[in-house]
Amino acid sequence: MTSELMAFYSAHDDFNAWRAALAAEDVELRQADDIVEAGRVRHALVWKPPHGFFARFPNLGLVVNLGAGVDALVGRSDLPDVPITRLSDPKMARMMAGYVLFAVLRHARNIPAFERAQRQRRWHYIHPRDPETINVGVLGLGELGLTAAMECARQGFRVRGWSNSPKAVDGIETSAGPDALEAVLGSSDIVVCMLPQTAATRGLLDAARLAQMRSGAAFVNVSRGSIVDEMALIEALRTGHIAEATLDVFATEPLPSESPLWTMDKVLITPHLASIALPASAARQIGENVRRSRTGEPLLGRVDPGRGY
Repeated sequence: MTSELMAFYSAHDDFNAWRAALAAEDVELRQADDIVEAGRVRHALVWKPPHGFFARFPNLGLVVNLGAGVDALVGRSDLPDVPITRLSDPKMARMMAGYVLFAVLRHARNIPAFERAQRQRRWHYIHPRDPETINVGVLGLGELGLTAAMECARQGFRVRGWSNSPKAVDGIETSAGPDALEAVLGSSDIVVCMLPQTAATRGLLDAARLAQMRSGAAFVNVSRGSIVDEMALIEALRTGHIAEATLDVFATEPLPSESPLWTMDKVLITPHLASIALPASAARQIGENVRRSRTGEPLLGRVDPGRGY
């Protein structure tokens, strides 16, 4: 059987690693710009391709988004009417859970205060708190959010999860819907945003919602910058209503050099790397979906464009 031909487009990911991993799944990956026989291409592995990209490949039957978040893809006007899948790799979930746990522990153990004291050459003791006395609110209980919430609970934190639709999770108090959000924000010592970007979540954490957070709480964002009113967040940090923040995502990326966030010692900035797709493990799901696409079986991680995830 001839290898399936897949077009690749991403400005950031390691093409050679993806090509080698997919070769083991009998998928021939080529850079989109190097493909001459466009009619042979039945699949595309992409991250934010340029407008008009898909028109070059008239026989597409599957689009694979190079990540778990599909907001940059499903809102496009040039998207072909074919199935879209997102990567659903356990290693991505584990990587995200590790980052979230790092951020939660950093705030729970007062590490930013110790970092400031070190710069001042000042011995500064703060007595550690029992994790069971610290409330962690996790907004978004999808695959990544749920894994992170469970990891925090495993470490002894009191975790409250909030989602769009009701979910029951052992060891985690859950709630759903707009009316329940205020209670989660107001009762959490650390709020972790893991929501998908949709029409309903864009700008959800505005000045009014941030004001509902417990005074002196910490904020962690690993989802999308557009979910948070960035200027309102900056003001809440300036006033101390939000004491500290760990931010991996921003409204504009890279974060502009003039952003006040850069100079705030209350803020840790990382460049959108809380979780990335790992070719060696994610290729298995892609290869399986290529086979399912050929046989007409249900696809893994299929996206509902109407819902946005």
